[in-house]
Amino acid sequence: MKLTKAQYDEIAQFLGHVQPTRQSLRKLKEKFPSQSQSTLLSIFSQEYQKQIKRTHAKHHTAEAIETYYQRYLNGVMKNAAAPVLLELANEVDFAPSLMARIVLERFLQEKEAAIPEDQLRAKGYDKTPDFILEVPVAVEGHVIHWIESKASFGDESSHQAYLQDQFWSYWNRFGPGLVIYWYGFIEELDCHRERGILLKDCFPTDIVTLRHSTAQR
Repeated sequence: MKLTKAQYDEIAQFLGHVQPTRQSLRKLKEKFPSQSQSTLLSIFSQEYQKQIKRTHAKHHTAEAIETYYQRYLNGVMKNAAAPVLLELANEVDFAPSLMARIVLERFLQEKEAAIPEDQLRAKGYDKTPDFILEVPVAVEGHVIHWIESKASFGDESSHQAYLQDQFWSYWNRFGPGLVIYWYGFIEELDCHRERGILLKDCFPTDIVTLRHSTAQR
């Protein structure tokens, strides 16, 4: 499903005025009944991630971390069965999983067992596309050498980040390629076709295998 930028902006603006809850998701579906539920859910998730990134710094000051940790300890002492972390995260509008990480890291620090994050990162290979084609194919008249699949909606922010961190790197190493956003994308973002990056919202059905075409000549 493709959305115009205006359609996407309307959805994003609506999400900017609601809390990231199941109730808000239901309201989103009611507000935009003509849009795919999977697309709305993907946009909902991505907008929430953006919100978390914007407020990340304020939750990681030394003062904030100590406050959260002490409140967690006090809450558990009063009622060990209570959803202390969840309630605290909701109160300060932060992701429960990230709140749990703050508390855990503070606990490990107290026990002198904390491990620096850079030591925990695996030393893997550079990122590569999901599929690198041994034989190039043509899609809508454009030759592609690789395919990248994204189980998300392609909005401006995430797409620009992917371009910078992944897609242009793939283009430099392997040539032109195809990106599939399974939950749709803002159609104005599909503007790099002539430079070698195509966007689709489903797997193309009009693939032409270049080797086969050459053999018929």
